[in-house]
Amino acid sequence: MDGVVTDTARVHERAWTRLFDGFLAERGRGEAPFTSDDYLRYVDGRPRVDGVRSFLASRSIEIPHGQPADPPTAHTVCGLAARKDAMFLHELDEHGVDVFPGTVALIRALRTAQVAVALVTASRNAVRVLDAAGLTDLFDARVDGIDVDRLALAGKPEPDTYLEAARRVGFPASACVVLEDALAGVEAGRRGAFGVVVGVDRAHHGAALRDAGADVVVTDLSDLEVRFGTA
Repeated sequence: MDGVVTDTARVHERAWTRLFDGFLAERGRGEAPFTSDDYLRYVDGRPRVDGVRSFLASRSIEIPHGQPADPPTAHTVCGLAARKDAMFLHELDEHGVDVFPGTVALIRALRTAQVAVALVTASRNAVRVLDAAGLTDLFDARVDGIDVDRLALAGKPEPDTYLEAARRVGFPASACVVLEDALAGVEAGRRGAFGVVVGVDRAHHGAALRDAGADVVVTDLSDLEVRFGTA
């Protein structure tokens, strides 16, 4: 969703940057700040807790995992994840949600042609974001961060969420196309043996998307030529 359908990846990156820069400053050890490369490598496309854990591991930082109900003030992995969520929602309320017109046009064309479209996102705020963008009814199925917890699905780069989406629309992975801007999401599509994995290069990292498993890389989904009909 973020970075493919809605232009909220930048909102997430700002929230992650505020979170980790503040956390690193609190440690008082002169550590290098959180960067855009850190965002793409360690947190983009992953569930919040996985993102916190992945980034901290990259810096060899260990803190208690905590509990899912930990408040944003808790000095735990779950507490940092909750703090990031609060920062994201603040950014969302302050700046609103923009969409990528090329993506919306493609999805509407697919729906008109009776091609099933599912949304897969690690976000637990998917409904709120889609409502704000006016896109709630655009998809045949949705698998989000709430489903990840409820069904105990592994987050990206594991393929579980994409495989669940394919199951919900009634097709095998080999008959489905994955559209992803996150490295973890592209890798999930590759691991799940999906028919085609399209990398959407919003962050000028096309080579990394290809290395992660993208069969095709475009800068916007309006660049795709879609033909309907029998093979």
